[in-house]
Amino acid sequence: MIEDVFRDQWGRVLASLIGFLGDVDLAEEAAQEAFATAAERWPRDGEPGNPVGWLVRTARNKALDRLRREKNLAAKLRQLDVREAVEMELDAVATIPDERLELVFTCCHPALATEAQVALTLRTLGGLTTDEIARAFLVAPETMKRRLSRAKAKIRDAGIPFAVPPDHLLPDRLAAVLAVVYLIFNEGYRGRVDLAAEAIRLGGVLEQLMPDEPEVKGLLALMQCHHARRKARFTGGELVLLDDQDRSLWEADRISAGRALLDRALALGGRGPYVLQAAIVSLQCADPVDWPQIVLLYDELARLTRSAVVELNRAVAIAQSGSPSEALRVVDALDLDGYQYFHSTRAELLRRLGRDTEARAAYTRALELTTDAAERRFLERRLTEL
Repeated sequence: MIEDVFRDQWGRVLASLIGFLGDVDLAEEAAQEAFATAAERWPRDGEPGNPVGWLVRTARNKALDRLRREKNLAAKLRQLDVREAVEMELDAVATIPDERLELVFTCCHPALATEAQVALTLRTLGGLTTDEIARAFLVAPETMKRRLSRAKAKIRDAGIPFAVPPDHLLPDRLAAVLAVVYLIFNEGYRGRVDLAAEAIRLGGVLEQLMPDEPEVKGLLALMQCHHARRKARFTGGELVLLDDQDRSLWEADRISAGRALLDRALALGGRGPYVLQAAIVSLQCADPVDWPQIVLLYDELARLTRSAVVELNRAVAIAQSGSPSEALRVVDALDLDGYQYFHSTRAELLRRLGRDTEARAAYTRALELTTDAAERRFLERRLTEL
């Protein structure tokens, strides 16, 4: 089906075109025209033996036709090895380099704002429409259209390279790429399942393209294990905490897949933040949960990241290990007043310790900062119980 080919191959076709043309807008237009032509011809003539080759060849021809109609053809043709492109044999997949990795690093270049990185990654690698991305991030389609246009212009005007970074820059740049994918997943984790699934698909593409990078496997394992529990996270429109979730709703196959990825990441020597987080979530999927071991993993994660949010999560694990008073001491040392989960976590700890008046105040503050409807209902119920 053309829909399946689009979903699976859009990023590869577009990456090949951008690498050839050096123009994101022209490449997108040509790719869209090629897929539209395929939707018209393939049901009638049958799917070609090499769908990617057919799409790339058709898109390149359409792009060249468009360039021939432009007044600046001569200047454009000097930038392109048109003769080689026209004569290039595209019947075998092996002749088409997979340039999606170059595209990922272009979309997540540090010269672009994070919101632009996210939008471009979803548009170019994921094939989501501008309207779909706008809905996912709760902005107007015109706003998202302008955001994407500015990002593409920045790539063009700043000369951002379509290339994998050199070895000395790769670790930091890869960390930025993984952060973008995880940001997309977290937006979906709040309840937009399609966006979470898209992040997992993007993670799978990265894992395929960088099979020896343990942090890539760690991120994909982390997302798989989290996503496996999605059906149990909400009931009746309300958030359900881990201890109260119906484990029969968890997807055992997805958890197994995540753990297999984690094992491979560890075998590659992975000890980075995403591998550690994947190990934590894997342990949370066990029965019973080994909370003391999770505390040790959070100790290492906190040492690596120096993150106050990680410290907050470490405090939750300490409380689950049976020490809510020690956990509260950790929480009270954090400077996270504007973070809703700081107050909801603190409220839970105070409730456990029987300090109801302080717990009410903390729940109230969390409510002031919460915009998610399911989380609001959960906090309101906690307040009612107090």
